[in-house]
Amino acid sequence: MRSISFILKQFSRSVLLIAAFAFLGFSAYAQGDAAKGEALFKANCTACHKIESQLVGPALGPQLVSETDDKFLIKWIQNNQALIAAKDPKALTVFNKFNQANMTVFPQLSDADVTNIITYVRTDWKTLQAASAKTAATPGQPAAETGPSDLVIYALIGVIILAFIIILVLNKVIAALERLVLTNKGLFVEEAAVETVTVPADRFATFKKLAKNKKLVFFVLLCGTLALGSWTWVTMWNTNVHQGYQPVQPIKFPHDLHAGAMKIDCQYCHSGAYKSKNASIPSLNVCMNCHKVVKTESLEIHKIYDALGYDPQTQKYDSTKSRPIQWIRIHNLPDLAYFNHSQHVKVAGLKCQTCHGPVETMKEVYQYSPLTMKWCIQCHKRTNVNMKGNAYYENMIQVHDLIKHGQKVTAAAMGGIECGKCHY
Repeated sequence: MRSISFILKQFSRSVLLIAAFAFLGFSAYAQGDAAKGEALFKANCTACHKIESQLVGPALGPQLVSETDDKFLIKWIQNNQALIAAKDPKALTVFNKFNQANMTVFPQLSDADVTNIITYVRTDWKTLQAASAKTAATPGQPAAETGPSDLVIYALIGVIILAFIIILVLNKVIAALERLVLTNKGLFVEEAAVETVTVPADRFATFKKLAKNKKLVFFVLLCGTLALGSWTWVTMWNTNVHQGYQPVQPIKFPHDLHAGAMKIDCQYCHSGAYKSKNASIPSLNVCMNCHKVVKTESLEIHKIYDALGYDPQTQKYDSTKSRPIQWIRIHNLPDLAYFNHSQHVKVAGLKCQTCHGPVETMKEVYQYSPLTMKWCIQCHKRTNVNMKGNAYYENMIQVHDLIKHGQKVTAAAMGGIECGKCHY
């Protein structure tokens, strides 16, 4: 009986280790083979497929989520022509579904490589679906970075609760077995009947008893350490991240009216975005192009008149009465980060909404994106570079050709005398 008691004690200790390693297990699975699959997908699949939309081939996200037979998928990707030639029913169905278009075969990919690609596509598609559903449910809210899934969190909580219950049950079983062994050996002494004496109740008796239980104390300390560590990590991770920041501006400028209802292009006001590092705050004279005659009765428009020293009655300016508008900056990168608007807008051809969100729906502009390094890197990883007809990349191709032929290449040939290289 003593051996049984010892085994149960050892098992109760191992339960705590299982609870601790469960957290590490879930974290490791989150990064698993999807990272390897991403590299393989970009190297072999992006010429014909996208995850969320059709390119040359169909969108892979919905296809691989609906198809659960991974063994068939592995064979199909490695050599679909062989399956079609062998008259495989499922292969023929897929072949006819997509207009009998031949797909490239990848015999060089191992089963593990294809499995990694499938894992990456399914994971990325589910992430895109979740982000799309959240945006549809709350169209005006900023998009948050993807965190741990609810399933992982609930599973971890479930493991901790289960471990706690098992420890309590095992303690009861161990105590009962020890009492049984002592009774059989004649060493167990029943507690004497307690005389009826009025004794002041100890309010902390229960807590004192629990504090003597070493397993319970260890379990509480472990849970507290995990909780405090998680809170510290989240707090430090979000330090200096101002997503959703929406200050009150001196003039209520409705972007949903100007960029949304009136369809005014962003660069009509923010003209610097196409040709310089900064998008620039528009001059009030740009506002006056319209508001000399439009909405002249508005109190917000009169704030512009006052700032310019403009008299709408005489339509004359008095420079002695002019003063600058104290706009409050919303998007502010640290000095260590260099961001060039023209590089993204003119060279890459990105829309303003890529970073600033749906400004055409915002009554007042707020910081839509987190603007963290992770967020920028993720965008750079998934954005394809279009080099056709782009003078910058055509020049880089010429430079690479010179290097291949062993010719000298100067810094000027690589853009070394552009103003923005030195003058931020």
